[in-house]
Amino acid sequence: MADILHRIGVKTTTPEKVYDALTTVEGLAGWWTDDTKGSGDAGGVLEFRFPVGGFDMEVVELRPSERVAWRVVDGPAEWIGTTIDWNLRQDGDYTIVLFEHRGWKEPVEFMHHCSTKWATFLMSLKSLVETGEGAPAPRDVQISDWH
Repeated sequence: MADILHRIGVKTTTPEKVYDALTTVEGLAGWWTDDTKGSGDAGGVLEFRFPVGGFDMEVVELRPSERVAWRVVDGPAEWIGTTIDWNLRQDGDYTIVLFEHRGWKEPVEFMHHCSTKWATFLMSLKSLVETGEGAPAPRDVQISDWH
């Protein structure tokens, strides 16, 4: 199994702002993709659509201002069954986000692409919380044409 791991510091002493951006449809649409629907509650399913496809995530765990965990239930074959975890902690003026996309069967080229895209979207999350404006799809950083 292979994993994607990232860490960012979001300049806010209010981790609830980051948590809300990870658990509400409005928050998620502000940094990941405009086309976000569903329920961010535990047991709910979030639906994310992009110009080239989409993902459905079951919300498996919520700990306010500390942790959000999803399991991919629909999307590209490489993603189905993987888990996405967001662990939050306060460190001075920053809320630290430890991001994990775990359970890839093998590090195929698509995983490399997704790792880079996750990094750009994590920067979009940071921007949303710090400035009020993220760069969700379709206004995200384009790294290549992936089909």
